[in-house]
Amino acid sequence: MIEVLRLSHRIGRDPRLSTHVILTARAFGAEKVYYSGDHDKSLEDSTDKIVSNFGGPFEIEYVKNPLKLIDDKKKKGFQIVHLTMYGKNFEKLKLKKKVLVVVGSEKVEKEFYEICENISVGNQPHSEVAALGVLLYKFFGVKKKFMNPKIIIEGLEKGKKITKI
Repeated sequence: MIEVLRLSHRIGRDPRLSTHVILTARAFGAEKVYYSGDHDKSLEDSTDKIVSNFGGPFEIEYVKNPLKLIDDKKKKGFQIVHLTMYGKNFEKLKLKKKVLVVVGSEKVEKEFYEICENISVGNQPHSEVAALGVLLYKFFGVKKKFMNPKIIIEGLEKGKKITKI
């Protein structure tokens, strides 16, 4: 089971980036994304619309206290992995069956570094969306099937085929 925690979402600044974290998590098999920071009904509605149109299962949930969420997940046997430029190389990581991937936003508070397993996909500045995609692809591949889609897109060499169900 893969879940993702997006830290410190900011409505006026992060809607596109947070949406891309969510889309990447869903495409690579995460079942749920939590987010903290600003509560954003629009972000939730757009995620629900994607799931309604393209299939699930997938959920989004706002959390007021991300440190409490991490503590609760640890008690349930989740491995907590924080994506950062300053962690150990992700290729040395051994993932458990239940994983919560923590993705930062603005400056991440030191408490997260202290309670998480800090890993990096590289020690150079990069996008948290790219890091999440690389990590999830390496360990889980691309999710091939989603349940109950209303729209199926088949990529072709030139163009696409769209099927509405």
